[in-house]
Amino acid sequence: MSFLLTATAALPALGAIATAAVPAAKRNAAKWLALIVSLATLVLAAIVLVRFDPGGDRYQLTESHAWIKDFGVRYELGVDGIAVALIALTALLIPFIILAGWHDADPLETGNKRWRPTQGFFALILAVEAMVIISFEATDVFLFYIFFEAMLIPMYFLIGGFGDRAHEHGEEAASTQRSYAAVKFLLYNLAGGLIMLAAVIGFYVVAGHFSLQTIAENGVPEMATSTERWLFLGFFFAFAVKAPLWPLHTWLPNAMQESTAPVAVLITAVVDKVGTFAMLRFCLQLFPEASKWATPAILVLALISIIYGALLAVGQRDMKRLVAYASISHFGFIIMGIFAMTSQGQSGATLYMVNHGISTAALMLVAGFLISRRGSRLIADYGGVQKVAPVLAGTFLIGGLATLSLPGLAPFVSEFLVLVGTFARYPVIGIIATLGIVLAALYTLVLYQRTMTGPVKAEVEGMPDLRVRELVVVAPLVVLLIFLGVYPKPVTDIVNPAVKQTLSDVQKQDPKPEVEAAK
Repeated sequence: MSFLLTATAALPALGAIATAAVPAAKRNAAKWLALIVSLATLVLAAIVLVRFDPGGDRYQLTESHAWIKDFGVRYELGVDGIAVALIALTALLIPFIILAGWHDADPLETGNKRWRPTQGFFALILAVEAMVIISFEATDVFLFYIFFEAMLIPMYFLIGGFGDRAHEHGEEAASTQRSYAAVKFLLYNLAGGLIMLAAVIGFYVVAGHFSLQTIAENGVPEMATSTERWLFLGFFFAFAVKAPLWPLHTWLPNAMQESTAPVAVLITAVVDKVGTFAMLRFCLQLFPEASKWATPAILVLALISIIYGALLAVGQRDMKRLVAYASISHFGFIIMGIFAMTSQGQSGATLYMVNHGISTAALMLVAGFLISRRGSRLIADYGGVQKVAPVLAGTFLIGGLATLSLPGLAPFVSEFLVLVGTFARYPVIGIIATLGIVLAALYTLVLYQRTMTGPVKAEVEGMPDLRVRELVVVAPLVVLLIFLGVYPKPVTDIVNPAVKQTLSDVQKQDPKPEVEAAK
């Protein structure tokens, strides 16, 4: 039995403890320790990726140990192609998040100077990484639930305790807004988790166990139609809050606005992916009939998310809120692809999770570098940046073009697959969803025009271009966006077998194309 999956999740957890234990006077040592641990975790994730066989068993590198015998709870881990891709994404992004936030937890130098525990900031990031990774690995429903909920605690402190310093109304107002955003994030997700807990208990009563591996071997336990639908709704509600899906999305703009840029990336590029991943792994596999029953309503909600998020992004004055609403629109595409119940749609949705993580990280981190220079999140406070910081403006443009899914950049392939897969079964939904692409071009290009072009504003004059540390963060993300835009095969080869197994769970096949008979 391999312990590779345990090691991949345990390393950042132990690193978090070690980083938190670094003496207060050794802030730089804590930073370097966190970075080294994140890089070592990336190495382990790469080993998981190499050892995974896309043509092999559904769950690989499995581990199974008795935990709470009286309730049938086991410490059970295993990965399929979807989980492997998202573990690799998580491990890849965390080093960039740490580097980008290198100075975000340094003591504030203001009149109301207050202490910010640098060690705690980086320890919390590693703790979130550990919990997200084990959530992707868990094949025991109860084990997944524990870490699905536990990751809320470190995220709460990252949002409320280490928020963005750029605030138009001063530090006191900023502190109030950070607290509000953190509490709203926690309450929304705890509410979803509470409903899910009831569904988890209900599932155990019906099945007598929590093991996905057992279900993969023996099939889904028989249950009444009404029971299956109620249990499905309990799971789906929690995942829709995390995803976030309209109308359960309202915590995200506040959380991203008040967080530092690296923490905002952690939220939307890493943590939120657990919600969409869980829809594939748990909703479709455990409740296939209920998933098909709920599909029309979920597709409508996903379509509303796409259009609603894009429309609100167009009207934003705050850069971070714009990216937040754009992400709501993108998550709508992901959920639409999942519930289109086609191989193209689900492959596109999984690929979209990876590509959205990379593109959002690129755009948000460059936006964070820009905000740290000017001290403002407001779009109107910028202008002419490309004349004084051309490299910063260029990377900002690439991140923006990736966000609008420009052909040649990674998100285009995934968005195209989602739309093709949706159109094949639900043509009206697919056609209306294309409006999201048009709106994405509008809010992205307007954002670039207002911040980077035109006359150089006085406050922007003398703004330094990207520094070496910042280039180290952004350059690999840009390279990945271009590489996966031209050659997505390495990811699709890994996820496609898992997608076929998921479609088999819900007994769905791709619709046959209608070809007009030759006259």
